[in-house]
Amino acid sequence: MISLIAAIGKNGELGKDNDLVWHLKDDMVYFRKTTLNHKVILGYNTYKSIGKALPQRKNIVLSHHKINDENITVYNDIKELEAKELNTEEECFIIGGASLYNYFINKADKLYLTLIEDSCPLATVYFPKILNEDYNKEIIENKEENGIKYDFVIFERIKK
Repeated sequence: MISLIAAIGKNGELGKDNDLVWHLKDDMVYFRKTTLNHKVILGYNTYKSIGKALPQRKNIVLSHHKINDENITVYNDIKELEAKELNTEEECFIIGGASLYNYFINKADKLYLTLIEDSCPLATVYFPKILNEDYNKEIIENKEENGIKYDFVIFERIKK
């Protein structure tokens, strides 16, 4: 099962200069709790921005760069990654970047989104558009931190 997890602004903003736009403590806690003990799949730039393997998760990086970390599985071909890691009922999380979100958006069973009621005109990376009619939407929790309101929302694909 493929799931995407991201925190996005009102206009789909994801990041700026290879970093997150917003650093919300409770969002980081939610991300950790949700992805713990699962596979996480990320691109090279996302890996670089994190700087290390995420603990208690199987870290899979799609990249043509060599990564010298025994805690990371590297694939340089997305089709091979899909065949070897995603043909399973186990929930696997795509955690960034934008090109992986764009590739997997139409294959994802679930979207775990932190919808932030703010915008960032300086953002350089955006989450793909979501067609609401393709999903059942469940708001898990409303939050506010440092004057910024946001919701934890799960979009589950409607089986057709």
